[in-house]
Amino acid sequence: MSETPVKQKKEILNYINVFRGLAILLIIAGHTMQMGGKESWLHNISFEVFAGGTALFIFISGFLFQHLSYKFEYKNYMKKKWTNVILPYIFTAIPGILLCFYLPKAYGNPFEGLNHLAQIGIFLTTGRVHNVPTWFIPMIVIFFFFSYILLYLEKKNILYKLLPLLFFITIFLPRMDIEPEYVVNMDYFHKYIAYLKYVISGFIHFSSMYVFGMYLSKYKEKIDIFYSKRWFFIFLMILTSVIDIYLSHNGVYTNGTVSKIFLTVIVLGYLKHYDENIKQHVRINNWLDITAKYSFGLFFIHWYFFFLFNKLFSIPKVIPVNSLYNSIFVLGLVSSRFLFVLTTSFITLYLIKSFLKKIKVENTRKYIGV
Repeated sequence: MSETPVKQKKEILNYINVFRGLAILLIIAGHTMQMGGKESWLHNISFEVFAGGTALFIFISGFLFQHLSYKFEYKNYMKKKWTNVILPYIFTAIPGILLCFYLPKAYGNPFEGLNHLAQIGIFLTTGRVHNVPTWFIPMIVIFFFFSYILLYLEKKNILYKLLPLLFFITIFLPRMDIEPEYVVNMDYFHKYIAYLKYVISGFIHFSSMYVFGMYLSKYKEKIDIFYSKRWFFIFLMILTSVIDIYLSHNGVYTNGTVSKIFLTVIVLGYLKHYDENIKQHVRINNWLDITAKYSFGLFFIHWYFFFLFNKLFSIPKVIPVNSLYNSIFVLGLVSSRFLFVLTTSFITLYLIKSFLKKIKVENTRKYIGV
C-alpha cells in the first residue's frame, strides 16, 4: 500500500515579506501625511500619493492565502485566524474602547450615551469607530468565511475568470466614506447600519485585490511579465493618479485604489526581480523583515499614537496649508508625525512583547499581533 505523500512546507517568499513591510509603511503614511485644506489641490495630491495602502495589504492577504492553501482545512484555518487575527484585534481594541467611553467627543464616538456593552459589540463588529484603520478586520473576516468557496472556484477554473468583473466593480464603485459627523442625525440603529455598510462596501470594493493576490500567487511567473512591461504600468499609474486627483478636486469621483493596482504590480515586479540583490543588502533586508513581522501589530496600534500626536500639538488629522512657506512647515510637521507614530508604535510593541515573554507568554502574537 502506497503512503500518501507529505506536502512540503512552503516558506514565505522574501519579496512578499519585504512588500508587506513596505505596505504597512504606506498605510501609516496614508494616515499621518495628509495635508492641505479639503478644497485644495494639495490635499487631493497628498491623498492620492499616500492613501490607499489598504489595497496593498489586501493583495498580500490574498497572495499569502493562496500561497499557503496547500494545507488548507477550513476548521483549522478558522481557528488560526481566531488566534492570530481576531484575538489581537480584541486585545488591542481596549485603548480605543476606553477612549470612546471617556473621551467620546475628542475621540469622535457617535455612539456616546449607548449602553457600554452594546457599544463594545458595535465597535468590534465595525472596527471604524474605536480604532479607525481596524475596519479592515471585520472586512477581512468576510474573506475568511468565504475561503472555502474561493478555493473551490479556483479549483474549478472559475475564480480568475471573474477578475475583469471584480476590477470593473473596484473602478466604478469607489469605497464609501464615513465620519462621525456624517451620522450625527441618525438614531443608534441606523448609525450602526451605516458603519456595517462601510465594512461591506470595502469588502466589495477590494475583492478584486484579494483575488488578484491569489492569482499572482498561483501564477508567480506573471509577476515577471508585469516587470518586463513596467514602464507601461508606471504610465498607467501616473495617468490614473492624475485623473483621480482632477476628478476628486472637482467633486466628481474619488478612488485611490485604481492607481494602487498598478503600484502593486510595479513594486512586486521590482522586488521579485531584485530579490537576490535585496537579500545581499543584509541590513536593509533585515529591517524590512522586522517591519514585516511587526506589520500587523503596527497596524493595530498606530492610530492611538496618531491621535496622541494630534492632541499634543493641537493639530487636525489633515493639516491645512495656506502659503508656500506654510507648506514647507506642514511637510516637516507631517513627516515628523509619521516618524513619531512609526517609532512609538515600534517601541511600544517591542516593550509589550518583551514583557509578555518575561512572564512566560510564548505566543505573544495572539495579544498584540507580533
